Amino acid sequence: MINSNKLFLLLLYILINFSCKHNEEYVDLSINEEQATEIVNWENPREFYLESIEKSIAHLEEVKKIGQNDEKSKEVFELARAEFKKAEPYASYLNPPVGHRVNGPALPVFLEDNSRTMPPVGLQKIEESIYESGVSEREFMAEVEVTQGLMNNLKENILKRELNPQRFFVATHQQLLRIVSLSISGFDTPVSHLGFDETIISLRSLLEVYDRSISGIIKEKNKELDQSFQQRISEAIGFIEKDKDFENFDRYTFIRDYMNPVTSSWVAIRKESGLWDGNISSPFNFDAPTFFEEDSFNEDFFMPAMNRNSSEKQVALGEKLFFDKNLSEDKKMSCATCHVPEKAYADGMVTNLDNQGNKLQRNTPTLINVAFQQSFFWDGRSENLMDQISSVFTNDKEFNTGVHQFSEDILEDPAYKEMIRDAFGQISGRNTDVIKALSAYIANLNGFNSKFDRNIRGEEDSFTAEEKHGFNLFMGKALCATCHFVPLTNGTVPPFFNETEKEVIGVPETAQNLNLDDDFGFYWMYGVEIQKGMFKTPTVRNSAVTAPYMHNGVYETLEEVIDFYNSGGGAGLGFDLPHQTLPFDELSLNEREKQALIAYLKTLTDTEVSESKKEKLLVNN
Repeated sequence: MINSNKLFLLLLYILINFSCKHNEEYVDLSINEEQATEIVNWENPREFYLESIEKSIAHLEEVKKIGQNDEKSKEVFELARAEFKKAEPYASYLNPPVGHRVNGPALPVFLEDNSRTMPPVGLQKIEESIYESGVSEREFMAEVEVTQGLMNNLKENILKRELNPQRFFVATHQQLLRIVSLSISGFDTPVSHLGFDETIISLRSLLEVYDRSISGIIKEKNKELDQSFQQRISEAIGFIEKDKDFENFDRYTFIRDYMNPVTSSWVAIRKESGLWDGNISSPFNFDAPTFFEEDSFNEDFFMPAMNRNSSEKQVALGEKLFFDKNLSEDKKMSCATCHVPEKAYADGMVTNLDNQGNKLQRNTPTLINVAFQQSFFWDGRSENLMDQISSVFTNDKEFNTGVHQFSEDILEDPAYKEMIRDAFGQISGRNTDVIKALSAYIANLNGFNSKFDRNIRGEEDSFTAEEKHGFNLFMGKALCATCHFVPLTNGTVPPFFNETEKEVIGVPETAQNLNLDDDFGFYWMYGVEIQKGMFKTPTVRNSAVTAPYMHNGVYETLEEVIDFYNSGGGAGLGFDLPHQTLPFDELSLNEREKQALIAYLKTLTDTEVSESKKEKLLVNN
């Protein structure tokens, strides 16, 4: 039996090494801005972040002394969380893996580097233990000690890394998205529902670091912008303070009328300051005034480095190839065989057919907005879009061709020679350019111009009361947004977007919900028990036009899907699922609420490429 001290040291060793091995993914592209350093005392806001994380660590020490069963532990734990939220922007920016473990979901984590399964740790796990109990005092102490160790790691990063304009603005942008995606949805605090109080803390902290850093510059350059920014934060806080009830809070109005103006002001402040131009490789377009614009997110960030900044000619070539059956060995299958444009690039079938006329294993997902993820196929076996396309080529049940073997048959169409030469400068003897072109076309299939998008960014005011209610349920009581993160509404985790979640939800074999489906999904990769039945979290955009649903196409209607989640997933249906990541509890949605959810999902239908995307292609052409 391992004692708590050994458990603490083991977990801390695993976590710190995990973060170090993955830190290289988060390259700091800061530039030396001596003039900016002379103008702004960056040590002042850094001291704020440092003091806050030190206080959070100290409060956790007090939690240890009190113990999990004393009622006062909740009060002290809330103080620990509050101080962490103040430090979170910079602390988590400097070390995203450790920051995410400190304030991530209370789930075990499999570490691919060393094939260890790490038990749940962090603030959300401590919250679960304090509010719901269920763990021994020894286990509780280990949870707190490991979390303190992680926070000390973050503290060291703050001590060693000087704050500068790029770090400051990126960290703040990330925190603003955390408010929209994680705090008000209940993701951060699923048991205590402290998210609204913590949103207020985040907004007030933003004012604090703004005042400690660049406020003097903005007041001198644009006094009205300074006043407007402070007023908008005050109004956002005031809106929250009117009603903090988790189920009834009007998230739609809060985002559209209060958070969007705050974000817009912050973007204007960055530009007005003249300290940083926002030009780095990032999931964000830092010039977009809100997180809901057509160009708020940069698909090139999600693409392999060798296939970024695609031109219009590469996209045009990819589109022609997408419909060409000559890419497959038997000349009977193209990409469009399973991804039909008229069906939102899905196919409307439970499962499509392979090249022998037999049923494929899984349902065909939509390709709309597919670029914005870090995991492809239902079982997550491909890490990027080019790998996914290559897998279709080499799959003996699909194209059944060598991915490096150029198909001379496509050149029977003389238009191809010119298109390939225009797109890539030459006609290659490998299929690499074919894969690149297809990837460019598929990555272009996004728009973010649905009825929801146009309304949430204030371009029109056509949302019905039912649709608004549905969005508020999606973000609140129904818990949809804790897996399908707004605004992308897929499983790619904000604000870093470096991973796409996979979940165990217990999908049944048939719509009668009698037996668990025998497809184990991602389990094939490592054979780890916690991953049995694990599948990628897909987008819910265009879900109204991409039935049937789930990896096996088991449900024909959105009503059936919502009933499944309302029951508590597979475990709620009675299946033996000890590692289900979906809460087992019923959601207790009534019929009116279910219909409101469906009404909202229908507003996410968007199958047109946005005008901003078309303009970008012309620029890259």
